[in-house]
Amino acid sequence: QVQLVESGGGSVQAGDSLRLSCEASGRSFAGYQIGWVRQAPGKMREFVAAIYWSSAVTYYEDSVKGRFTISKDNAKNSVYLQMNGLKSEDTAIYYCAALTGGNWYAAEYWGQGTQVTVSS
Repeated sequence: QVQLVESGGGSVQAGDSLRLSCEASGRSFAGYQIGWVRQAPGKMREFVAAIYWSSAVTYYEDSVKGRFTISKDNAKNSVYLQMNGLKSEDTAIYYCAALTGGNWYAAEYWGQGTQVTVSS
């Protein structure tokens, strides 16, 4: 059974930092991208950042470039999202997802989500 388990969310002040973790299990993720997708209240899910499991190539949504960093630890089968300089507009539920195609809305696997709340 494939599982993506997120942790690390919380409530912080604007300008603070948080580190989200996603522990993946249940299959090999070679050939997959592992990424983060967020959903703010009343809005559609939005891609944030992703990393190719095999090559470690990363890419980001424009609004988080320079503030967020995605990384992985093969030994722990985990992906991390380091979020610095948080803004109130970063408030959302953050989901870890695994994808082989190009459409994050159709990712094959999803975690349960972790809440990030940023107060200004």
